[in-house]
Amino acid sequence: MSTVALAATDGMLHFELAMACEIFAHDPSGLADPWYDLVVCGPGPAGIGRFRMDPDDGLERLARADTVIIPAVEDVDAEVPPDLLDAVRAAHAAGARLVSLCTGAFVLAAAGVLDGLRATTHWAHTEVLAARYPRVEVDPDVLYVDNGSVLASAGKAAAIDLCLHLIRRDHGSTVANAVARRLVVPPHRAGGQAQFVTTPVPARDDHPLAELFPWAMERLDRPLTVEDLARRANMSSRNLTRHFRSVTGTTPLQWLSTQRIRRAQELLEQTDDGIDAIAEAAGLGTATTLRRHFHRTVGVPPDAYRRTFRSAGPAAGS
Repeated sequence: MSTVALAATDGMLHFELAMACEIFAHDPSGLADPWYDLVVCGPGPAGIGRFRMDPDDGLERLARADTVIIPAVEDVDAEVPPDLLDAVRAAHAAGARLVSLCTGAFVLAAAGVLDGLRATTHWAHTEVLAARYPRVEVDPDVLYVDNGSVLASAGKAAAIDLCLHLIRRDHGSTVANAVARRLVVPPHRAGGQAQFVTTPVPARDDHPLAELFPWAMERLDRPLTVEDLARRANMSSRNLTRHFRSVTGTTPLQWLSTQRIRRAQELLEQTDDGIDAIAEAAGLGTATTLRRHFHRTVGVPPDAYRRTFRSAGPAAGS
């Protein structure tokens, strides 16, 4: 997979495009020989956010590349340029590995190359992607999806994860880890790990639940029930549930479960506490309960999650 062709057309976002250039333009480790030959392809000078980019070659070059990367597009409702769709289809027919970053999945879907395959995109656009392209199996929760010859990532940081995954596939973990160290990012987050979506809280101080959220957050280690929350908010359990859904889109118990998992994540990242102690501090009771809920929510076991963050930081004792 020596040649990486990066599509660059008007309306794409600069973060994913620049990030892919940074990662695939050169080998910072000196460990991989040969490294990738990066070529930026487009129909002409492109407006990328507030920047202009001059391509190295035309879109027809995509069909002669080993790997084709489609960066994020700014407007998922805008029509995909027909020449870009034709170039993506030609590259797919020629056997290229196709990769979408963030909302670049809308380009692959419009070209038909995601039909019958799993895919993902930024969590804010997964419902639109699924509704517009029903033949695509959209997974809204994962960081990235690897179908072998067609891959897709969620937004921003997940796009970095997918690019490192490609390097790991092509050159092994040692090279991928060296690139991650230069970028100062975790060397490996599994694709099945959940996208981290912040649960909303009331924007107004006078909202009926404004004082309840911080009160509950300070007591996550205690057994809290819906009745406890309703009593604190001075309302019925039914009224509490209605307010919770309007603010967070979920139920009080589901909200509590999410906050407890996040508390466990923080403790795994920042402390050396054992799993039993973390389970108790996060209000999840036992290590068995923590592992079950954590794996189901985050997509990886607690121990694997901790290793990811520890391996990205300074060595122990340094």
